[in-house]
Amino acid sequence: MKKTTISKLALGLLAALSFNAIAQENPWMVRARATNLNWDNGQTATVQSANVHSKNQTIPELDISYFFNKNVAAELVLTYPQNVEIMAGSSSLGDVKALPPSLLLQYHFTNFGALKPYVGAGVNYTLFSSRKNLGSGTYSIENSSTGFVAQVGTDYMFDKNWGVNFDVKYMKMNTDVFANDTGASIGNLNLSPIATSVGVTYKF
Repeated sequence: MKKTTISKLALGLLAALSFNAIAQENPWMVRARATNLNWDNGQTATVQSANVHSKNQTIPELDISYFFNKNVAAELVLTYPQNVEIMAGSSSLGDVKALPPSLLLQYHFTNFGALKPYVGAGVNYTLFSSRKNLGSGTYSIENSSTGFVAQVGTDYMFDKNWGVNFDVKYMKMNTDVFANDTGASIGNLNLSPIATSVGVTYKF
């Protein structure tokens, strides 16, 4: 095969690859959301006797998604450390700080026009800090929790870049409650919130 023919084929292949790269959509998407955490507050008997629970709250959330193709994406759910108020009955035991990033694999449905529903599943890792001063130093909780996350949601895109988002997640989250004087566990607090979010979507 002549060198000129090889050169033409190489140039043609490069041109095709370049055109394909240009034609492909940018794989990145970000969302800024307000998220309401409705804690499950399931309690074992000893924790239940003191009615130890977390107070529901709304937090800011930033979500970064990467699309492997038009249907499959990975989403990283982020926020900064949040104060979570721990209650005993109607009295506050104090605040702990919780940093709860989640990583999910999603499937996006693409046959509904501007409406882009999706489902997802993954893992949540919550790191607790400032956790040993509950009840003026009487109680503490574990330093972390790991559990699964399930998700349903949808984007409604106004154009190729901007849209609004509605999202609901269930996050499995547990922690033991300890008596600081003995170090013994007095029971388990199942936080496991339902996180309901609304926000703004930007597709690059």
